[in-house]
Amino acid sequence: MAVYGWIGLGNMGGPMTANLVAAGHQVKGYDLNPDACIAAKERGVEIAGSIAEAVQGSDAVFTMLPKGEHVRAVYEGENGIWAHAGADTLLLDSSTVDIETSRFCHEGSSARGLKFVDAPVSGGISGAAAATLAFMVGGLEEHTAEAVGHIEPMAGKTIVAGAATAGIAAKICNNMMLFIDLMASAEGSQLAEKLGLDPKVFWEIASVSSGRSWAQQTWYPVPGVIDSAAANNNFDATFRVDLARKDVGLALDAGEMTGVKLPAATLAREHFDALIAEGLGGKDCSLIVKNVSPDGTVAGYTQEKK
Repeated sequence: MAVYGWIGLGNMGGPMTANLVAAGHQVKGYDLNPDACIAAKERGVEIAGSIAEAVQGSDAVFTMLPKGEHVRAVYEGENGIWAHAGADTLLLDSSTVDIETSRFCHEGSSARGLKFVDAPVSGGISGAAAATLAFMVGGLEEHTAEAVGHIEPMAGKTIVAGAATAGIAAKICNNMMLFIDLMASAEGSQLAEKLGLDPKVFWEIASVSSGRSWAQQTWYPVPGVIDSAAANNNFDATFRVDLARKDVGLALDAGEMTGVKLPAATLAREHFDALIAEGLGGKDCSLIVKNVSPDGTVAGYTQEKK
């Protein structure tokens, strides 16, 4: 049995810690949200009263937080991870953050004689619950090798992407591709409908043709076609618009840093910005389908009264 410290018990961290507990490990979790702590406790997580309590005595410490600024905050300071981690403790950040924040964590850990890997995930809330997440890991070879064992109870696939920040670089590129694919599903589904095609029939055609993608298979933005679509639940979030906007923004920042032109990612950002401007940042990112509808209405979405 290993002992894990875990910072961030939200939509992803909650089910991920539950899988560690189910595998027979001890998990000490910390979160500022009382509801998240209650839910995690019901799954067998021991709720720590502070970051220090979660970190001390742990074989590995995971962070799963919304933004880079949150990750930096929990690592720094007299009450942070660096102040209380032991030399034998492996630190892993599974948040989706900017390259600079990941580098900050690598360099800050190394300067203190601590082990750190970036280990972001793909697969969403459903993958977290089912322990089928894909982990992308970056860091020193001996640290990434150790990380694979700690990750195993939560993962369907773990791939060592390379050296420091390679994991988060892979995640940023992957999510950018996801949102571009999502735009294709939004446009294709609406054009097919207006041309008189049955939504289920067209989805089946795309599924065995060149229009197939993970977004088309999992997040198809039309109700009654696939069970996993947010369109079946008034586009309640499985992946929030505002978080998708954050992620595609990370890709565009990386594009500026490297000189790579990203016109499709720029369009995805415009879609998310438009929904946020309407006050829909908390809805599912597949609601971009609303932006391509001739009159802004789509099947499966009813405007909520404010």
